[in-house]
Amino acid sequence: MARLFADTTPLRNQDFARLWWAGIPTVIGAGLTLFAVPVQLYALTQNSAYVGLAGVFALVPLVVFGLWGGALADAMDRRTLLVIASCGLAVASVLLWLQAALRVNNVWLVLCLLAFQQAFYAINSPTRAAAIPRILPGDQLPAANALNMTVTQFGSIVGPLLAGIMLSWVDLSTLYLIDAVTCVLPIWATYRLRRIPATSQERGSSRWGVGAVLDGLRYLAGNTVVLMSFVVDLIAMIFGMPRALFPQIAHESFGGPIEGGTTMALLAAGISIGAVAGGVFSGWLPRIRRQGLAVVIAIVVWGAAMVGFGLACGFSDGRAGTLLWFAVAFLVVGGAADMVSSAFRNTILQQAASDELRGRLQGVFIVVVAGGPRVADTLHGAAAAAVGTTAAAAGGGALVVVGVMIATLAVPAFVRYRVSGLTT
Repeated sequence: MARLFADTTPLRNQDFARLWWAGIPTVIGAGLTLFAVPVQLYALTQNSAYVGLAGVFALVPLVVFGLWGGALADAMDRRTLLVIASCGLAVASVLLWLQAALRVNNVWLVLCLLAFQQAFYAINSPTRAAAIPRILPGDQLPAANALNMTVTQFGSIVGPLLAGIMLSWVDLSTLYLIDAVTCVLPIWATYRLRRIPATSQERGSSRWGVGAVLDGLRYLAGNTVVLMSFVVDLIAMIFGMPRALFPQIAHESFGGPIEGGTTMALLAAGISIGAVAGGVFSGWLPRIRRQGLAVVIAIVVWGAAMVGFGLACGFSDGRAGTLLWFAVAFLVVGGAADMVSSAFRNTILQQAASDELRGRLQGVFIVVVAGGPRVADTLHGAAAAAVGTTAAAAGGGALVVVGVMIATLAVPAFVRYRVSGLTT
């Protein structure tokens, strides 16, 4: 039984342990801000279009600074860049707190501050991911990635739930303030790291400019295994992520209030709950050698779970009964499968890529992870309007299974990919 639970060996490394423990309150604080921003935007405008506009203001800096931040991570000391990015995130949180506390009430200021925050997040995330292989040995990377994703998903559950409870006693500015305070911890943790200097021998602006980004993309195009890890994730997310349908499904399929409520909360939390459970029982991950095959199986399970979710919603009679719990259970299964896929895909990227390009490829990883679900929101919303939520959710899951099988048949090298030197 002990081998089923999460492998905590990476936490014996002092540097990784500091980063991981500091990440727990940090992701909860970030969850408070992710809850607070759309609430404040709607309160200021009474218009959901501005809430949707926040997605654009978040995505653009994620794409631009994700790619550029990855190039920076390959061109300079990664510890230094992590400290800078962590300080930038703290400044953004403080500014969000100030505008709310001073009641500036300017929707464009909130959107610009959100973009400012996401820019530093886009620099921080690939730099942190690229630093981990320099901190830990290769055989500990699957366990480390599972631990990191577990913390992230834990924050995505606890943060919004805690925010909803706290708003009964405090105002919106307090949520931003808590996030700002928790930002101190990653600054301390990254400052205590050992130096992680760049291994690239290049000099000048070519190390971090547009040319460096293009070099990373050219490397990606020529590395079949790493490229396929992005392709199969895009298939899984674009066709199989039904989160845009949750409000309509909660109301029409399970009789929840049109404003949301408990039913909506259960659907919204289902995938994250599954990811956390998958992380808790991830002790088997470090013993898997055929990581490409493991990713494919996990994505097939994800697609099948979304098919089950859509069918459970379709057979519902409009009341929150047994089928609601079946629907949530399918989301939980899908979340666990997504955790496995993400842990192995990140591990493949960290191990297959050379260190001097690792930051740039992690930047592309962030763009894919952030962009795929946002494209899915648009496609699922349009599909639901045309054919209904059941066909959109179940059909999307079926397309995931078909799409990933076609991709693996076209590029069998991905399924055959394995790592050596692992113990069983």
